[in-house]
Order: sequence, then structure tokens, then C-alpha cells
Amino acid sequence: MQDEKSGTLFARRFGRGLLWTVVALAAVTGVRSWFFPSKPVQGPPPVVKAGPVYPVDTAQAVAARFTRAYLTWDEENPGDREKALALDVASAGDPAMGWDGKGKQEVDEVHSGQVAVTGKGRARVHVEAHILPGTGKNGGKGGWLGLDVPVVRVGERVVVSGEPGLVGPTAPPAHVPESDPPPVDAAMLQRTKGVLTQFFKEYAAGDTSTVAAPGAKIPALPAGIALGGLDDWSVDAGKGSDRTGTAVVRWDTSGGAVEQTYRVVITRVASAQAERWQVSGLHGGGN
Repeated sequence: MQDEKSGTLFARRFGRGLLWTVVALAAVTGVRSWFFPSKPVQGPPPVVKAGPVYPVDTAQAVAARFTRAYLTWDEENPGDREKALALDVASAGDPAMGWDGKGKQEVDEVHSGQVAVTGKGRARVHVEAHILPGTGKNGGKGGWLGLDVPVVRVGERVVVSGEPGLVGPTAPPAHVPESDPPPVDAAMLQRTKGVLTQFFKEYAAGDTSTVAAPGAKIPALPAGIALGGLDDWSVDAGKGSDRTGTAVVRWDTSGGAVEQTYRVVITRVASAQAERWQVSGLHGGGN
């Protein structure tokens, strides 16, 4: 038997050590992970910070106040307009902002509308104003007009950045679709018309306690209004102890008469004396 050469013996021992190393590593990490490595754990997606939302409400308020000041002038008190404009104008440019200093004009209503954001903190606000008749240079008829007001956000404020542009007012909708009226219960109409007439009389007089259903909370009308008449009353077809109808009422006021439409809920109330219908709900508009 011949002795192994030192090189052969070293190689055999090295190979044996390498084999045991591999076996130990497989026991610790698992053979599966060698061939099917696990996917890296993904955290939540990065949060993307949105840019600041444009302060639309503030822009509308500033543009409305500016519009009232811009369209109001009085040649006898020119300083009043300049002071009012200074509250919202960005810089001290022309304090008159184009007004020639003549005449008198008054505004009684101002409404802000669409805000079109144009970028870099700037926007354009559409405002509509009503000029009082008999004012202006020629004592005109008055009426509605539109104004596009340029604004810019400066820090925490929104200010008017320049002269506005005169535009036409928004046109009313061309057509409003009508809804089909519900079927009418003619018998219930006749049965409850007197109840409704009495209710609206007392509604105007300030006390509905005797004609309103128990628990109903219907605030009385202000003083100075009287019932001119119940011009129309219809009850929707249906069943049950609660029914809904439409009332057309004419009110007499100190300045004339006006016709209005209500949706009315009536409730059947039983007592020891009789069964009757009383008003339990009321809202205007007719829809």
C-alpha cells in the first residue's frame, strides 16, 4: 500500500470540507431559495404631494368686492371709490383705474361665478353686477353686465392684478324641461280643500296650532301678509295616512299680491270626536 501524495490528500480533504459547507448552507437558507428567490418586499408607494389648491372662494369674494367698487362712482366724492379699490388692487397704479371722474353710478347686486385658473397663482373671475337704473353718465336704464376680473395669489392673500374686462352677462338656459304632474286623487282634493284654506289663513295670521298635525313644526309667516286665496289644490294619487299635494296660494302684502306654489304633506289624525286631515309638512317651490 503506497502513501498518498500530499497534494492528493489535500485535495480530498478540501473537497470534503467544501461539501459539508454546502450542506450546512442549504440547511440554513433552504435549497428552494437558491432556485426560486423570494421577491423583494415592496413598501407603500411614494406619496406624491399635490400642489396647493387654488383658493376659489377667496378669489370670488375679492373679485365681488372689487367689482362693486370698480363700477360705483360719484363725481362729488371721487375719493370714496379710490379707497374702496385700494382694498383689493395689487399695486398703487392708476387709483382711478380708468374712470374719467365724471357722473354717478351705483351697483345694488354683485354675484361671482366661474374662476378660471391660468397658472402661476393667477386666475380670472367672472362677476356679474346689476347697475341701478337712473345712474351712470347718461342716467341709463341700468341692468346686468359681466366683468372678467384678473386676480393673483400673493402669499396668503388674493388681490386684483390689473384692470378687468367688460363682458356680457351669462345667458339664461334656453329651456327647462318640465316634469309630468302626478295623477290626482279628485275625491281627496274635495275632502281636504277646506282644511288647506283654513291652514293658510292661520299660517299667515301667525298661529297654526289648530290646523297643523300634532308634532308638526311650521314657522309662521311674518306680520303684514294675508291670504288672498287658495287658487289651486291637488292631491297626488296614493294611499295611507300621509298624503302629498300641491297648493297654489295667492298672498296679499302691503305692496300688492304674489302667487306662490307649495308642496304640502297632510296627515290623517284620529280623535275621540272624528277623523280629520291636518298639515304635517310644507315647503315652497312645488318640486
